[in-house]
Amino acid sequence: MKRFKTFVGRHYKRVLLDIVVGIGVFALVVGGSLLLWVSTLEIPDLQAFEQRRVLQSTKIYDRTGEILLYDLHADVRRTIVPYENISRHVINATVAIEDDTFFEHAGIRPLSIIRAALANIQGGDLLGGQGGSTITQQVVKNALLKQEKTLTRKVKEAVLAMKLEHQLSKEEILSHYLNESPYGGTLYGVEEASQSFFGKPVSDVTLAEAAYIAALPQAPTYYSPYGNHRAELESRKDLVLSQMLKNNFITKEEYEQAKSEKVEFLPQATSGIRAPHFVFYVREYLAKKYGEESLAERGFRVVTTLDAQLQEKAEEIVKKYALQNEKTFNAENAAMVATDPKTGEILVMVGSRDYFDETIDGNFNIAVADRQPGSSFKPFVYAAAFEKGYTPETVLFDLKTQFSTACSPDNMTSEGGCYSPVNYDGQFRGPISLRNALAQSINIPAVKTLYLAGIDNSIKLARDMGITGLANRDRYGLTLVLGGGEVQLVDMVGAYGVFAHEGKKVEKTPILRIEDPKGNVLEETKPKEEEVLDRNVALQISSILSDNAARTPLYGSNSQLYFGGTDVAAKTGTTNDYRDAWVIGYTPNIAVGCWAGNNDNRSMEKKISGLIVTPMWREFMDFALEKRPKESFAEPAATPPDVKPILRGVWLDTTPAPPTDGTSGEESQLGTAISSVHTILYYVDKDNPRGPYPASPGRDPQFNLWEWPIAGWRNALIGAATKLQSNDTASTTDDTDPDDNRRRRRNRDEENN
Repeated sequence: MKRFKTFVGRHYKRVLLDIVVGIGVFALVVGGSLLLWVSTLEIPDLQAFEQRRVLQSTKIYDRTGEILLYDLHADVRRTIVPYENISRHVINATVAIEDDTFFEHAGIRPLSIIRAALANIQGGDLLGGQGGSTITQQVVKNALLKQEKTLTRKVKEAVLAMKLEHQLSKEEILSHYLNESPYGGTLYGVEEASQSFFGKPVSDVTLAEAAYIAALPQAPTYYSPYGNHRAELESRKDLVLSQMLKNNFITKEEYEQAKSEKVEFLPQATSGIRAPHFVFYVREYLAKKYGEESLAERGFRVVTTLDAQLQEKAEEIVKKYALQNEKTFNAENAAMVATDPKTGEILVMVGSRDYFDETIDGNFNIAVADRQPGSSFKPFVYAAAFEKGYTPETVLFDLKTQFSTACSPDNMTSEGGCYSPVNYDGQFRGPISLRNALAQSINIPAVKTLYLAGIDNSIKLARDMGITGLANRDRYGLTLVLGGGEVQLVDMVGAYGVFAHEGKKVEKTPILRIEDPKGNVLEETKPKEEEVLDRNVALQISSILSDNAARTPLYGSNSQLYFGGTDVAAKTGTTNDYRDAWVIGYTPNIAVGCWAGNNDNRSMEKKISGLIVTPMWREFMDFALEKRPKESFAEPAATPPDVKPILRGVWLDTTPAPPTDGTSGEESQLGTAISSVHTILYYVDKDNPRGPYPASPGRDPQFNLWEWPIAGWRNALIGAATKLQSNDTASTTDDTDPDDNRRRRRNRDEENN
């Protein structure tokens, strides 16, 4: 046995030795092959390091490809300053955030490269998403190599970085990096960044200002202080400071002081640009898809979807009405977006009344900012309800209602966890169809519709139609239908385009075509339709939003939403705090949305409505419709006659009689006695409205809350009817002229009505 164990032990030792030798041989072969492969690569001569690659300018055009909107390098600014004239804060901040071992390594960090490669493999973007490059590698890449994301380029980059470390000092390498890195737009180098942002030489910047400068090179378009990602820029600035503290470049006291310092940026100096908000929207798209480096160097020719004529008119109209609203309604800014529902193309984007207006932070693009939509969100909820089986004829009761199950039905407050909203005019209308409730933007039926449709269903439908926000479902509750979430104007217009396109969504796009300098097409947009909403439901929404008779009680019979013989669907919206006013409307071939308010969320004048933004929307629609063929909405299918009476709009005594003589009871005679009126929850299971009548309606948590105000309404109506009947009986005994009695009754009836 002992001899056998010795044999086994020797056997395993030989196997282990063979494995080790095999691994060694394999490593030598692979390593030798790699060295042989590297030796065959054409490595650029470092003697050419000072001869910078000529940047090829990316140009952005309108949809015709003839009108130049912006040349990204028409006014490139780069000022070289000696290393000793660069603030130590800028140097330390850059090293801390970009390459904190810069002064120790020999040009590359192998572990960082491996970690980046693994991260990119896991993310499905090999060598594309995670950097891992040292400052030396970035200098080499920017100066000598093509901006291709290949393993070959990475190897060249590493080899050249190590060579460069032998030829230049660390200070010289860092000087090259700081003088040539992009800092947003046409700014290259820290001196131009400092002068443009703060109006001072880079030698004089504060620690906080230096942190902002160092925060930018990773993604200068995204983190631009003039864009819509200021919060993200602030977070990255704070990260820079924390990295400086971690590396002992600053003290705890300096860190706290810089973090709390309020830094003011100078207004953005941009010239030779048309449709600036749209241009920078496109630029951000390009930078995200192709990278900042490609955007700066590859000389793209970008043909966008923008209609230059419509854009020019939109800018004129938005500015005119925004200035008027500032004086009249304390609403100093406005925005407008127009899209083609059939292609998803963005035709117009006006992000403020004037991009260059410093008094309102005009370069902030409100068209892509998160704002509350007010009642303009209601169509998505009603569409979700219609998909579930409810109909435009379905009747709900517009009565003061408590919706919180934690509160008693007679508690009509919205305090202490209770929720009892009101209508815009403080009035309550009793029974009303979903058609009229949506057309007149009445809140109580809308909240009930959201409950019937389901919050999750409504959010899902809105997202499917193109709304990108609404991430926190628990934050909204039943307030969602009144605009409690936050959305972007560009998303809302695109989503309304789904209604216009009969339930089919085409992803919104600002791009028609992207070409390289040789004319090769790199990207071309081909509209791809996806049905995200039942066609008949889309037609129902369009029918309601274009029903002038249905909306007349709110807007009047000849409002600016009415276009005579042209089918135009529209919906306004105003937030409860009067911070946002919206109107979004569409025909089958164009969708247009407008917003009015203040960038800083200040409230406008109280008791205003979405109608303050309607004049600018109407003027633009009149202009746009002249340029487009006239199209009409198709008629939705009628509600089948075998659907439950309550879903068809019959709300008086729809209780089915007990089955007798083989009948189902659904054909029982509809009484007109008001005493039999109930909430819709008495007749339907909210999640299966066209299914069987609920056996125990009271189990629904909202049943008693909805039933209580109906009981009060019912009793008041019965009392009024009894009193009227008594008065009529007494009047017949009077010895007066019958015509006088009839006249008095008519007058009394008119007063009661």
